[in-house]
Amino acid sequence: MTDRHLIEEKLDGQVLFKGHFLHAVRDTVRLPDGQSACREYVLHPGAVMIVPLLEDASGGMRLVLERQFRYPVGQVIIEFPAGKLDAHEDGLSCARRELLEETGYSATHWAKAAVIHPVIAYSTEYIEVWFARGLSLGQRRLDAGEFLDVITATTDELMQWCADGTVTDAKTLAGALWLQNVQAGKWSLDWQPAAATL
Repeated sequence: MTDRHLIEEKLDGQVLFKGHFLHAVRDTVRLPDGQSACREYVLHPGAVMIVPLLEDASGGMRLVLERQFRYPVGQVIIEFPAGKLDAHEDGLSCARRELLEETGYSATHWAKAAVIHPVIAYSTEYIEVWFARGLSLGQRRLDAGEFLDVITATTDELMQWCADGTVTDAKTLAGALWLQNVQAGKWSLDWQPAAATL
């Protein structure tokens, strides 16, 4: 099977806005039927999200999450730690950096779960989903102008928040889906020691 009957071909493009973080563009494309159309979208450098698994004193497991005010939606949002890729930075390096900066935690083992595209209609953004375990707490290193609370929750608490609409963040909902299936033994993760990834 070929996707040729679905593919749009770029004919021309212009930059609408170039900001510090995001750039908006408008392309003219040729549709599969030969007609032309405009496509406006945002260029994004890519990001990571971490699902940090924290063993508690009783041998159980809690999840490390954050509460952060997100200006575009005007709400404090519960989400897994995440951040954008720096230029020429690989996903795991970014995940390690963001987990430490935002939460203070380092991990002994990492596993890449997936790549998701959270807003395919209007952005090139992709997010690598990483799991982290063997956590040890150090000192947070928040960026200037970054304010967030670090919280923990059980898997059941997170799933309830997803079900009742407390959690609305798309990447965190995707992380919860992965977590649920990993814990049920339906999906697997290829855990690697952190020392082997340096």
